[in-house]
Amino acid sequence: MGRVLCIANQKGGVGKTTTAVNLAASLAVMQKRSLLVDMDPQGSATSGMGTRDLVDRPTTYDIIMGERSAREVILPTQLEQLHLLPAHRDLVGAEVELVSALAREFRLGEALKSVRGDYDFVLIDCPPSLGLLTVNGLTAADGVLIPLQCEYYALEGLSALMDTIQLIRERLNPSLTVEGIVLTMFDTRNSLSHQVSDEVRRHFPDQVYRTVIPRNVRVSESPSHGLPVTVYDPTSRGAQAYLDLAREVVDRVPKADSAGGSL
Repeated sequence: MGRVLCIANQKGGVGKTTTAVNLAASLAVMQKRSLLVDMDPQGSATSGMGTRDLVDRPTTYDIIMGERSAREVILPTQLEQLHLLPAHRDLVGAEVELVSALAREFRLGEALKSVRGDYDFVLIDCPPSLGLLTVNGLTAADGVLIPLQCEYYALEGLSALMDTIQLIRERLNPSLTVEGIVLTMFDTRNSLSHQVSDEVRRHFPDQVYRTVIPRNVRVSESPSHGLPVTVYDPTSRGAQAYLDLAREVVDRVPKADSAGGSL
């Protein structure tokens, strides 16, 4: 059965969707059957994969509301081994509509049960908040991957996310682990990037991935072309970094399963 990873950080602009899209694509390049689930009403992961016209097409809103099965909504992508559960701005309504629903935190997990066996990895891109959509992602997941930008306020809000993860463990998903923290937007010319990296590794020595995602023009350009960077420019530094991260993610799976992976 596929490992479900939630890509989460309530702070915006940290490379969360970029990481979700390019990690999913990199896993697919490694011949790992992967499913990218867009749970962000902005639909950036969906457009980043080249899917923009969703008029009259079912989306993650429909599976959350129980109107369609996941299998009915899944779309192919440019990569044979990567499929997409797309999102549209109507997903924002789900948080309001589900307020009084029974088992509202389990909607995504229930919807994914029928398809997760088809994949090696299921990656969930969550919105930059700790609302019901993110809670659904955390409840459905086996592990959480946290992108962290190499900037002054990198650790701001991380404790709030950790508190939320602990609450999810206690009340909804006791098997949830922290898969790891990935440092993003690293600028080798900037001493602050090095200082932030050192500080994060000092605080979380066993949780930070060795791979660091650099600031890279190709990574920034690729979403406008509707392509992950591994397809847009596979020789770029950004593409190579995400491939390295994918290898680490694959290597960590048995360790995470056996060790619990908690912070």
